[in-house]
Amino acid sequence: MSTIYDEKQGALNVTLVECGPNIITQIRNIEKDKYEAVQIGIESEKQKGKSEKSKKKFLKIKEFKAETKDLKAGDAIDINQFEIGDKVKVSGITKAKGFQGVVKRHGFKGSMKTHGHKHDLRAPGSIGATYPEHVIKGKRMAGRMGGVRASVTNLKIVEIDKENNILFLKGAVPGVKGRLVEITA
Repeated sequence: MSTIYDEKQGALNVTLVECGPNIITQIRNIEKDKYEAVQIGIESEKQKGKSEKSKKKFLKIKEFKAETKDLKAGDAIDINQFEIGDKVKVSGITKAKGFQGVVKRHGFKGSMKTHGHKHDLRAPGSIGATYPEHVIKGKRMAGRMGGVRASVTNLKIVEIDKENNILFLKGAVPGVKGRLVEITA
């Protein structure tokens, strides 16, 4: 993330997203595959010290439902389809935080520090019920936090750097630095 200055809006917090070369690897059609979709591959960067056999041509291949009338395999999808002011949806895997307690994971208040509560300040409290006599499914408890797919909608494109293939999106996107995200209009 970074901050840029706009004369009308002032300081804007933006996320810089590099949109690498995306190539259409395959077209799915109704006649052959019983559905319409486009398979897109992200070209991998040159891998140093690897033999030609072990180098991967595509870093990741993903399929999207789309109309395939005027698309063909080998076409490149680049940053030119976006314009400043467009609103986009960004999806990705969130930052994984490991095993967390109820205070951090669900925002529980915790108990008071005095009146006999010496060691259970961040404990969840009572979790059982009188009648079913077991913990009900879906109870908010401690556990693994993050590392799930999330989407952020209506992120505005503030600036486009066509030379370096970088989009400037107003706001934060899910995930950590270097992780792949999907940007859809």
